[in-house]
Amino acid sequence: MLTVPEMGLQGLYIGSSPERSPVPSPPGSPRTQESCGIAPLTPSQSPKPEARAPQQASFSVVVAIDFGTTSSGYAFSFASDPEAIHMMRKWEGGDPGVAHQKTPTCLLLTPEGAFHSFGYTARDYYHDLDPEEARDWLYFEKFKMKIHSATDLTLKTQLEAVNGKTMPALEVFAHALRFFREHALQELREQSPSLPEKDTVRWVLTVPAIWKQPAKQFMREAAYLAGLVSRENAEQLLIALEPEAASVYCRKLRLHQLRDLSGRAPGGGRLGERRSIDSSFRQAREQLRRYRHSRTFLVESGVGELWAEMQAGDLHVVADCGGGTVDLTVHQLEQPHGTLKELYKASGGPYGAVGVDLAFEQLLCRIFGEDFITTFKRQRPAAWVDLTIAFEARKRTAGPHRAGALNISLPFSFIDFYRKQRGHNVETALRRSSVNFVKWSSQGMLRMSCEAMNELFQPTVSGIIQHIEALLARPEVQGVKLLFLVGGFAESAVLQHAVQAALGARGLRVVVPHDVGLTILKGAVLFGQAPGVVRVRRSPLTYGVGVLNRFVPGRHPPEKLLVRDGRRWCTDVFERFVAAEQSVALGEEVRRSYCPARPGQRRVLINLYCCATEDARFITDPGVRKCGALSLELEPADCGQDAAGAAPGRREIRAADGALVLQDRAQRGRRDVEAPRDLALAQVRILFHLLDDP
Repeated sequence: MLTVPEMGLQGLYIGSSPERSPVPSPPGSPRTQESCGIAPLTPSQSPKPEARAPQQASFSVVVAIDFGTTSSGYAFSFASDPEAIHMMRKWEGGDPGVAHQKTPTCLLLTPEGAFHSFGYTARDYYHDLDPEEARDWLYFEKFKMKIHSATDLTLKTQLEAVNGKTMPALEVFAHALRFFREHALQELREQSPSLPEKDTVRWVLTVPAIWKQPAKQFMREAAYLAGLVSRENAEQLLIALEPEAASVYCRKLRLHQLRDLSGRAPGGGRLGERRSIDSSFRQAREQLRRYRHSRTFLVESGVGELWAEMQAGDLHVVADCGGGTVDLTVHQLEQPHGTLKELYKASGGPYGAVGVDLAFEQLLCRIFGEDFITTFKRQRPAAWVDLTIAFEARKRTAGPHRAGALNISLPFSFIDFYRKQRGHNVETALRRSSVNFVKWSSQGMLRMSCEAMNELFQPTVSGIIQHIEALLARPEVQGVKLLFLVGGFAESAVLQHAVQAALGARGLRVVVPHDVGLTILKGAVLFGQAPGVVRVRRSPLTYGVGVLNRFVPGRHPPEKLLVRDGRRWCTDVFERFVAAEQSVALGEEVRRSYCPARPGQRRVLINLYCCATEDARFITDPGVRKCGALSLELEPADCGQDAAGAAPGRREIRAADGALVLQDRAQRGRRDVEAPRDLALAQVRILFHLLDDP
């Protein structure tokens, strides 16, 4: 029987064990007959966190995939020339007058569910299908937001195509990621034929910062299925938060690569002649490189000129306004190395450009009837895609000072289908509707006033501004002087004008980088080169495990009492490793040491829990949920030591890019386990030292 060390030590709460204790559970205490599988060897308090240099995987090239709601793309950089970021090839297709440095996030599958095409090719092929034939094909667009909005996301979650048919979401995402993988590797082979193919690519996948952990884990699982990396080489795939990637890139920008929405010159004249000469040299070098290779961008080896204007401790906000979400993050640039420190956890909401699209759809429902729009989308899916494309082109031209009306072409299929369904034409529907700011054009178009178009933006734009203002009101972020507006939606003149009007009056400089839609993609490449650039993060949740404490009458509830072998334990205690809002520096360690509760025990199951608050006491408290599990098979103990001097049977469980990894120090083996993959948690090296026998 186990001899428990001193008072105040804890036993680690585990789940099911193959060897169940015969001791009955006290009433109301869940799982107590299984509650003691390993016992402590260290006090409950953690030692002072230690800094530890993270282990970096070897790679020859970084490939980043910016998987967006409305558009996606990839970029790469060779380790031998990290200052040069190469953008993907120009995509075939596209809309007249619209830059297509990325491709639409559109996936087309055959009626049998096999991959057919992605991006412009998928959209154009689907457009050309016969209406009856199109009803059998599976076309997915803007499907990334479904992962964010799913309340019970699992690996079996289904996605609905525009024709109403469903398919496992994991397969849909894997098809898209596999498309980018094949394109990127083909381009790499063409540029560097001698580049080895195995384990030479570090992949970076961008996700919104406000996504919950199941959604981030889902993307990693899709990457495994797509063949980006194997589970055995999980460290070759990094998950980058989109606003974080943008911040990494923005810190490299020079003054001529920025536009200050206040209209003042971004320099301020405080850097002197050296900055002017250096800037001219850099501009000439960049122009030469871009002339030679128009898809190549040069970045600073250090930090850009803008940061020289800022004092130590100055803060900046990055507002990533994408197709599906707005993500806000607050960073402090640390000198002299240019690392970033997160001062407040990422926040935001579903206020992306698709909100404007939904507002347009609601407008159509007011004019033609919600039942008709629903029927049309199901029975004429290709024509509905045509209509959304026509609106997208007009949406991009909207501006606060535009004078002329905007014409939106209605597909003939829409006009004909409406007449057959309703018995009158669309012009009659417009006259009968209560919508006065949309008229019918003799050219067969909806004619919308600029004021009407701007009204479609207002709910989404107002949500973005409210989130920014709420963030700036937080006491932790007082003193912010600079706001970077990035993301595809940040290209909108309507959004830029509204943000500047709302925030410029309070002295906040609103800055938009050139090529704003590519900011996150470029930053993801830089993040892949040096993940340690974000030195300090804020943990979004509290993480820990369930443990057994010595029962203290008056402090512990009676229903948590567990009596085993004459000893009184309090079960279900939540032992915290990392607290929500806690600053976590790269490489910090949290150590715990345990041993099995009974001699000869060969298996333990450790459950990890998380919650949004810091004051949870028990794993049964409201809001505390299981977020991972770790099953350990223990080998018989050996009295000696291995060749490296490690204790026999000792296991080390550490966080690596948010994944808990088991390493057997005696056998040098390792494997992934089911566990939360969170970037803040990834910065903490969580060490459980497990000895095979007490």
